[in-house]
Amino acid sequence: MPTIAFKAPWSRQLQIISAICTLLLLGLPLFLASRAPTAPSTLYSIAIALPPAILALSAFFAIRGYAIKNGNLLILRPGWKTTISLEGLSEAFPDSTAMQGSVRIFGNSGLFGYIGLFQNQKLGRYRAFATDQQKSVVLRLATQTIVITPDKPERAADILRQHCQLQPNPN
Repeated sequence: MPTIAFKAPWSRQLQIISAICTLLLLGLPLFLASRAPTAPSTLYSIAIALPPAILALSAFFAIRGYAIKNGNLLILRPGWKTTISLEGLSEAFPDSTAMQGSVRIFGNSGLFGYIGLFQNQKLGRYRAFATDQQKSVVLRLATQTIVITPDKPERAADILRQHCQLQPNPN
């Protein structure tokens, strides 16, 4: 089966959050460096270096897109990818409200994506690889629930169901 790819569009909210955080994470060290004493302490030097390091680490985990290939879902990142086996996939359906009311357990909630482990009443505990919550597609696997946000949620859900020979969700 050929590789099927989808883009990961950013919502306006994600664009705004990422822009503000980027300005803060670059502006804070510039401000501190401009006020640095002649012999800054180690803690002061860490305070200057840490914000750009956080920015770079977050950018490294950003989501560029998604692909379905050889029974796997690929989360495309800058220069690398996360591979998730689709074995045991029991449901794949679009749900624009899937992430509403979510609490982040571990991960990133707005700097280049909504990435990590989340929980809400609707889905329970789930992993998100999201950039636009309105385009959510929920994947129920045997051991976990995953939310992705491809540019064409209905088409992605259809292809995932076909790929795994599932019936459409009646919801």
